[in-house]
Amino acid sequence: MGDRSGNANSAGSGALSVLAGAVIGAAGLAWWLLSEAERRRLEADRPRRQRSIRLQDTPAAEPHTERDLHDRVHELNQAIDDVRRQLETMNPQT
Repeated sequence: MGDRSGNANSAGSGALSVLAGAVIGAAGLAWWLLSEAERRRLEADRPRRQRSIRLQDTPAAEPHTERDLHDRVHELNQAIDDVRRQLETMNPQT
């Protein structure tokens, strides 16, 4: 009869070991899946973060004075006039 109780205890501890191994394995798998999901999320965000860092590193443009803006508008108007003249010479009206 002593043998029977020893076998029962052995079977119970074996089942407990299997259950503990399953729980530890499930926890390890869950941790790995979460870390993979986090890694993929960070990889997807990397280009956006790099653009953000580059934008922060670029110095802000100096504010233009009113005279600088006036000169730039004048240059653009001259360029528009030049293009208009070129188009007129390419396609003369009849």
